[in-house]
Amino acid sequence: MSQLVLAADNLYKRELFRLPDPFVVLTVDGAQTQTTKALKRTLSPYWNETFKVQAKPTSVITAQVFDQRKFKKRGQGFLGVINVQVSQHLNVQTGGDAMVTQDLKNSNNSDPVQGRLALQFTVAAEEPAQADPNRTPHGGQSSGAGPVTPPRNMSPAGHARAEAATVAGPMVRNATASSATSSNGGPPPASSGSPADAQSSTDAGHALIPGWEQRVDHLGRTYYVDHNTRTTTWHRPTQAAGASAPEPTDSERQRHMSRTLPDNATNRASPGANGANGATGSSNASSSALGPLPSGWEQRLTPEGRPYFVNHIARTTTWDDPRSRSAQAPSSNRAAAVAGIAGQTASRLGPLPSGWEMRLTSQGRVYFVDHNTKTTTWDDPRLPSNLDQNVPQYKRDFRRKYIYFRSQAAMRPVPGQCHIKVARNAIFEHSYNEVMRVPVSELKKRLMIKFDGEDGLDYGGVSREFFFLLSHEMFNPSYCLFEYSAHDTYTLQISPHSKINPEHLNYFRFIGRTMGLAIFHRRFLDAFFTSSFYKMILKKPITLEDMQSVDADIYRSLKWTLENDISDMGFTFTVDDDRFGERVEVELKPGGKDLDVTEENKKEFVQLSVQYRVCDRIKEQFEAFQAGFHELIPEDLIQVFDERELELLIGGLAEIDIDDWKKHTDYRGYTESDQVVQWFWKFVAEMDSEHQTRLMQFTTGTSRIPVNGFKDLQGSDGPRRFTVEKSGDIVALPKSHTCFNRIDLPPYPDYETLSTKLTLAIENTVGFGQE
Repeated sequence: MSQLVLAADNLYKRELFRLPDPFVVLTVDGAQTQTTKALKRTLSPYWNETFKVQAKPTSVITAQVFDQRKFKKRGQGFLGVINVQVSQHLNVQTGGDAMVTQDLKNSNNSDPVQGRLALQFTVAAEEPAQADPNRTPHGGQSSGAGPVTPPRNMSPAGHARAEAATVAGPMVRNATASSATSSNGGPPPASSGSPADAQSSTDAGHALIPGWEQRVDHLGRTYYVDHNTRTTTWHRPTQAAGASAPEPTDSERQRHMSRTLPDNATNRASPGANGANGATGSSNASSSALGPLPSGWEQRLTPEGRPYFVNHIARTTTWDDPRSRSAQAPSSNRAAAVAGIAGQTASRLGPLPSGWEMRLTSQGRVYFVDHNTKTTTWDDPRLPSNLDQNVPQYKRDFRRKYIYFRSQAAMRPVPGQCHIKVARNAIFEHSYNEVMRVPVSELKKRLMIKFDGEDGLDYGGVSREFFFLLSHEMFNPSYCLFEYSAHDTYTLQISPHSKINPEHLNYFRFIGRTMGLAIFHRRFLDAFFTSSFYKMILKKPITLEDMQSVDADIYRSLKWTLENDISDMGFTFTVDDDRFGERVEVELKPGGKDLDVTEENKKEFVQLSVQYRVCDRIKEQFEAFQAGFHELIPEDLIQVFDERELELLIGGLAEIDIDDWKKHTDYRGYTESDQVVQWFWKFVAEMDSEHQTRLMQFTTGTSRIPVNGFKDLQGSDGPRRFTVEKSGDIVALPKSHTCFNRIDLPPYPDYETLSTKLTLAIENTVGFGQE
C-alpha cells in the first residue's frame, strides 16, 4: 500500500509568538512507523510525502502530529491524532484510491486540539492467481491434481472470501506472486529465491480448503488454522485432509462467523444464512440514527443475535455502543500513542537506555524490558509516562529525560582512573590546579579523590564530600566570583564585579569544568542559582520575570514602565551602571543616548534593559564558564532539560523526607522494631533541618538527595540504600562509611546516650580513615 501524507490545516497555535514546526508520525497496527520531515513555522503544513506500508483490511493507521521544537519536552508538542481503519475506505484485495480527511482529535490530556489532516491511500489491484496443474506446492510434478475449486453450495461471494483467506494476515504476502502471473493467463514462473519464497509463491496459486485460514505469527512464520476442528498446524492442508474433516454444524459455523476479522465479517454467510445477515442489517438500521461508528470500531452479533462492539485499536470488545458514550473515550488512546512514538528514529528520541529492549506481544503490541531491574513496562522509557499517579509529574518527566541523558555515548565513563589529591584547608586552590591540569579525556575516567594526610579510599563517598566542600568554596561571595541574589542569601548569580580579580575568567572556566565534572560523575553541588543562570546554560530567552531575582528594585521600575505612560519622563535607551563606585552610562543600542523612550518602543527598552542587566554585564564571565562546562557536557544533551530540571540535575533535592528515608533503609544486626532503631528515628525526627543535612553529609558524603528520593542513593557500585548496622562498643561514637551509605550504630543503653553520641559525631568529625 502507498500512503501519501498530504497536508494539515488550521493547527492549534500553543504559543503566542511562535508557530509550530509540525511533522507526522504514521503507525500501522502499532508496528510499522514512518515519519515525515518537519516543516518550519506553519499552521497549514504541506508535506506531500509518500510511504510504502504493508496493511490488511483490519489494519488501523494512526497519524499523529507533533511540534518538533517541543518534542522532547513535556507533552511532546502534541498537536492531534487521527485513526483510520483501512476497510472503511478501500478494499485491499481489489485495489483503488481513497482520500481521507479527518478532524484531529486529542489523545489523553486536556490540551486543546484543532485542525484537519489529509491522507491518501493507494492499493494496486491484484490479478487473480492461477494454479499450475503440473506443479505441487513443493515445486515437484503432480500426478493429476488440478486446481482447487470451491464447493458447489458456495456463492460467488463465498468463493471470493476463500481466495481472500490466502492473503489475510499481518502482511500481504501473495501480492508479488499474483502480479507475477503472465499476461496470457499462464502460470507464474518458478521462483528462484529461497524455499520460503517458493512456498509463498506456490501458496498464492491455491485457495485454502473451506474452514481453513492462513495466519502469520509474531516471528513471521506461516501456520494454518482449522476452524472446523479448532486446531492449528504448520503444514498447509491438502484436499485429502480437508475431505476427512467433519462438517461443522450450523451453530458452530455461525459462532465461527461472529469471531472472524472485520474484512471477512460482512457479506460472509451463504444463502442459507440470510437470517443472520438480516439481523445484522436490522441492528445497523436501528443504530443509524447515532451516526457511523468511530474509526477502528466494528459492530457484530452473538449467535443469539445480541449486538456487541469490537475496538480493533485496543483489541477489546464491549456491549456498550461507543457512539452513546460521549463522555467516555476509548482506552486505546494512550496505548496507540505510546506504540506509535516507540518506533521513532534515534535522531528524534535517541536509542533506548542501556539495558532496555523493545519487544512485541503475540498481538503485536509494543512493550519494553528493563534487564537492569528485570521488569517490563508498556511505556517507552524515553518518554514521559502516565503511570505512578502518586508520584509528582515533574519527577516522572525528569526521570525519563535523565535516563535518555545518561544513555548517550558522550556521558559514558572512560575506562581507567583519574587521581586527584587535594588538601582540605586549601581545597579551592588545589582543585583549580589539579582539575585544570588534567586533560578532559582523563577527567572522564573514574574519579579517585584523596585528601592530603588521610587514608580514606574513594569508592564514591570521598568524591561526594570533595564536591560538597569545593562547592562551598567556589561559590563563596568573598571571592567576588558569585554574589547572592536579590531574593535571599543562598541563591547565587555571577558577580559583574569579578573583574577585580585579573584571573577571574580562568576561574570561571574552572567552575564550569567542575560543574560538568560533577554532572558527568553523578555528584551534586551544594548550591542553588537564579533561574536566569539556568536559562543561559540552556540558551533560553530571558524575560522580565528573571530580573526580579537579579535586582528587585530595577524589576519594579521596569514593570512600572510597562504599566504606565512614560512619554514625558525623558527616558533614553541608556542605563546607569555602578562600577566600583563609579557611575557609568551604557547605551542599550547604538545611538541610544539620543533616542527617547516612547509608548511605542518602551517594550524594546524594557527587553534591552533586562538583557543588559542579566546577560551582557557578565557576558565574558559566562562565556568562560560555558567553555569549561561544555568540555564535559555536550550542549545538545543538556538542552533536553528545562531550567527547573537542570537545577535538580546539578543540586538534587535539599529537603529531606523522613518517611521516605525510613522507608528505604536497610538494617544489619538490627530490625526495624528494635529499641535502638526506634530511638535513632526519634532522634532524626526531633532534629532541625540543618542537623538532618549534617547527618546526611556525615553518612553519605553529601547533603543532597536524588530527585527520586532515598531509593536512588548511589554507592560505590551503583544504587545503594541507606543502612544502619549494629557495630561498635557502647562507649564508642558512631562511625560512617560514606562509600556504602552506612552508619555503624552501637547498641546504646538509652536514648540520651544515643542522642549525645550522634550529635558529637556529626558536629565534630572531619576526615577519613581505614579500618
